[in-house]
Amino acid sequence: MKNLSAAVDNTVVMVLAGGEGERLYPLTRDRAKPAVPFAGNLRLIDFSLSNCLNSGLRRVHVLTQYKSDSLSRHIRLGWDIFNPELGEYIEVNPPQLRLASTWYQGTADAIYQNIYTLQHEKPRYVLILSGDHVYGMDYSRLIAHHIGNEACLTVACRPMPAGHAAHLGTVTTDAQGKIEKFEEKPQQPATIELPGAFPPEAGEFALCSMGVYVFNTDALVRRVIEDSKHHTTHDFGRDVIPAMIDAGDRIMAFRFSKAEKGRLPYWKDIGTLDAYLQANIEVATGRPECPLTEPLALYEETWPFRSYMSSAPPLNILCNQDDFAAGLPTRICNSLVSNGVVIRDAMVSRSVIGSGVHIGSGSIVEQSVIMPGVKIGRNVEIRRAIIDKNNTIPDGNRIGLERDRDAHYFTISDGGVVAVPKNMPLFNDSR
Repeated sequence: MKNLSAAVDNTVVMVLAGGEGERLYPLTRDRAKPAVPFAGNLRLIDFSLSNCLNSGLRRVHVLTQYKSDSLSRHIRLGWDIFNPELGEYIEVNPPQLRLASTWYQGTADAIYQNIYTLQHEKPRYVLILSGDHVYGMDYSRLIAHHIGNEACLTVACRPMPAGHAAHLGTVTTDAQGKIEKFEEKPQQPATIELPGAFPPEAGEFALCSMGVYVFNTDALVRRVIEDSKHHTTHDFGRDVIPAMIDAGDRIMAFRFSKAEKGRLPYWKDIGTLDAYLQANIEVATGRPECPLTEPLALYEETWPFRSYMSSAPPLNILCNQDDFAAGLPTRICNSLVSNGVVIRDAMVSRSVIGSGVHIGSGSIVEQSVIMPGVKIGRNVEIRRAIIDKNNTIPDGNRIGLERDRDAHYFTISDGGVVAVPKNMPLFNDSR
């Protein structure tokens, strides 16, 4: 498309990063949801910000709210890479209270409370993102689709198994891709036919919103002002988009898929502890739960995911010389292990180990996420667990193996994932 670069330059990004993240508790007890560590060295918000950087978008506002200290610090330390002299920036915007006396009441209200920013900068397009999704996406292609179809709003969509669609917003389109219906978390989502490249055993799929929107600025401002005058949840999916459809606005769907190859790009909405652990394991193993989904291209040199990383020594793997001489197999497999980690004669499988973690001899870590700074003693067993930062697990402890005992101390998800909060004193009580 001609002048796509100019259109990208004329786009301002609003990253919605103010969600409380109640279903991720206790990981969100002391931090905003987008600041939750992921895949060892990253945080959830790094995916949306890296996509912006890789797509050529250099005017970014991060709309924060709950417990935003660590998120703001992370952005200051890791994302201070834009050149103001070239009109580039990344700014953190807490609730401004210019037009209301409350915090952000919903996704649309967050934009409404920042209308002053849009009026001041006067972009032609506004790209709205969530700060807690894991994926890699070229937003310039989305903007090109938006302009080429003369839409006032374009919604990035992805086919999802129908069983998962009930937790998302689903769309129904005509043959040209114009959205005719948008339902937020429907009980019975409308299904779609996948192209012939997908195998027949793929099952039923629904077309779901990814929470990624491109608006014409004038349409966005008009619609959020209109929504602010009514008693709604002030949410794009529940209120604004259905109202736009009813008014006859031209809203298009942009399909994030590789239909011709019968594959789906990786995308994960990190809404629960179960989804968080599963996504970490999928990235570590390169094996997504859905067989039609490609692995996340974490090591793609042309599309890097950047973050703030403190200096640390290399990974150190220590093992008993007798075991080594006996030719015993490696004890670390299908895992991501960060810098500064020391693993001493232990086993790590299908797990993510954050920076500065120490794992003592005889310990076993399986299907787990160990966040930075955790110290694990000797002969510890950890299975299907998330251990938050700066915990010390004494010798002989067992986490994730005895549900009743774990429930007395920790949070357990519906799927049986054990979550240990930050800085929690753990005592060796001969479990």
